Amino acid sequence: MLSPYKLKIVHDLVASSTKEELIWVNGYLAGLLSQQETSDLPAVSPTPAAVKSNVGKVTIVYGTETGNSKKVATDFALKAKKRSINAKVVSLDQYRLTDLAKEEYLLAVISTQGEGEPPSSAKKFYDHIHKNGFKLEKLKFGVFALGDTSYPLFCKAGEDVDAQLEKLGGKRLIDIRKCDVDYESDAENWFAQVLDKLGSNGQANVAAPVQGVVISPKKPTGKKIYNGTVLTSILLNDRGSNKETFHIEIGADDIEYQPGDSLGVIPENPAHLVDSIFELLAINRDEKFSFRNEQLSAYDLLKKKLNIFYLPERVVGKYAALVGQEIPASRIGLHELLRIYPLKNNNQFGDLIGILEPIAPRLYSISSSPEAHSGEVHITVARDKFRFNEEWKHGLCSDFLSQLAVNNEIEFYIHKNNQFRLPADDRDVIMIGPGTGIAPFRSFLAHREAAGAGGRNWLFFGDQHFVTDFLYQTELQNWVETGVLSKLNVAFSRDQKEKVYVQHKMLGQGKELYEWLQNGASLYVCGAKDPMSVDVEDTLMQIVQKFGEKTIEQAVQFVEQLKDESRYLKDVY
Repeated sequence: MLSPYKLKIVHDLVASSTKEELIWVNGYLAGLLSQQETSDLPAVSPTPAAVKSNVGKVTIVYGTETGNSKKVATDFALKAKKRSINAKVVSLDQYRLTDLAKEEYLLAVISTQGEGEPPSSAKKFYDHIHKNGFKLEKLKFGVFALGDTSYPLFCKAGEDVDAQLEKLGGKRLIDIRKCDVDYESDAENWFAQVLDKLGSNGQANVAAPVQGVVISPKKPTGKKIYNGTVLTSILLNDRGSNKETFHIEIGADDIEYQPGDSLGVIPENPAHLVDSIFELLAINRDEKFSFRNEQLSAYDLLKKKLNIFYLPERVVGKYAALVGQEIPASRIGLHELLRIYPLKNNNQFGDLIGILEPIAPRLYSISSSPEAHSGEVHITVARDKFRFNEEWKHGLCSDFLSQLAVNNEIEFYIHKNNQFRLPADDRDVIMIGPGTGIAPFRSFLAHREAAGAGGRNWLFFGDQHFVTDFLYQTELQNWVETGVLSKLNVAFSRDQKEKVYVQHKMLGQGKELYEWLQNGASLYVCGAKDPMSVDVEDTLMQIVQKFGEKTIEQAVQFVEQLKDESRYLKDVY
């Protein structure tokens, strides 16, 4: 135990230090402890892991949506500092692009979103390096790419960054590493190789140039596939609603998840759509074809494995080359494509399978708690409805899930989201979740009730109409009556002339909301990324500025500090 005098020195040091300086101190103290623990042992030659590098500075940049890339980058920095390397960690949305030409060592940790795109925080950097107006001749770099092998364009954003940095004249310090959802061991191994590459004399060994795809992804080991049974499917909206939102309960053996996680499901294509395709093709439905080391019937391929719904432009382009026709670059369903631009002959069906991409999984925030709903997992699904070519259509997965009946079987996996976790039981929680954004907060509340958590809970919920769209109304009102929900504010946008949204309710409660944050509350946002989450953050800035009596710059700093302390967390889509 430290004396009061020494304890005061430590407190003053921590209070006056930046995050980067505290990371350095942590590494420095770890090194001292390590030396003390080994001082009584016989002298041995240092192992490669113990060798310090004389490289002065490494910049570690990250682009992330869920926070995984940030965690990896921060862990990298801690390991580098133990080698006495000055490791600077910065988010790509805050990285000064003019610094890139000055960098000597740069490590990029980047995830891939949607159709092979970089995360929004990395878009500025991604666009900048693709302008090709400069050279990076002194740069030595490495790329650590995070992705999900279930998606067609696995780690595409990382691949693009790796290839473009080389094109601009940079030299690879190490080959790109592409990781599936279980990335932890790969990250540790890759960075150990980075440190070895840097070497003890600071002369980095540059990796030889590579062609095309750098590393083939390993077979994913992080996804356990569960076989579940539908226990309940309830339409939550009342008659007259513009929406169809389903509460679906699934039973499964030995299921493991935490509040904040998502359920991943690969939907099946509608049977009528598959049948219509076979009507255009004189193909035996039972004929076997090879797909990802499996032999599957033509019918099973089109029903369960391949995306036939709306083909991306890259697939349409490949199909145009296959049939030798000029086809406009646009998204189109396979049935329409085959009808308008038919195959030359049925022998091309095997080639068609080769250019079609697998059905991508969809993620749904889990709305149950393992403590309150043992052996079950619940999701809240809005059936997506939109107009396409003057016709009303439904989203593939939301339509698939909405049609499931009790006792239907379904395969799924759990997508961990360690960046969207509840705080300690005694901490207060503010939750902002309009529409299906309510899902994880139903999980949070059920969990905190089951655990007897002492922290207060405050929910902002919104939708179109009170009468038809108040999702989980009875449960929420019961939680208010029993004290689980300390405060509940609701906004129904179309029940009055002027539209009212959750951010308006936040502003009306701004003084108390700021007090909760000042007292250590964590704030969570779930739902539509744009415009909802943007409007909510803008409103949060206004609240901090007004009730905290801060300048705009101070308000931005306050919100950034909430993020750094993991007290402002978002799960938006």
